[in-house]
Amino acid sequence: MIVKSDLETCRKDMQTNIGKRIRLRSNGGRKRTIVQEGILDSCYPNVFTVRCTKMNKYSELVSFSYIDVLTRVVEIAVEAEVEACKC
Repeated sequence: MIVKSDLETCRKDMQTNIGKRIRLRSNGGRKRTIVQEGILDSCYPNVFTVRCTKMNKYSELVSFSYIDVLTRVVEIAVEAEVEACKC
């Protein structure tokens, strides 16, 4: 069971990585895995946003909830570090 203190810990861990390049791996349904790379833009009370750049020179802002990280629906790896974010 996820408690409020787990969410606070995850949010604080994410806030320490603002501005760093991260890699997100999420489930796309039907046995597809979506991998996105970008820079951690902001952390809000319930979600965090990542600015992903594409090959066409436009950027996309995607948001994920901390619950997705805690339930391992979304896996996060900070590019500067070897280990994944331990939320």
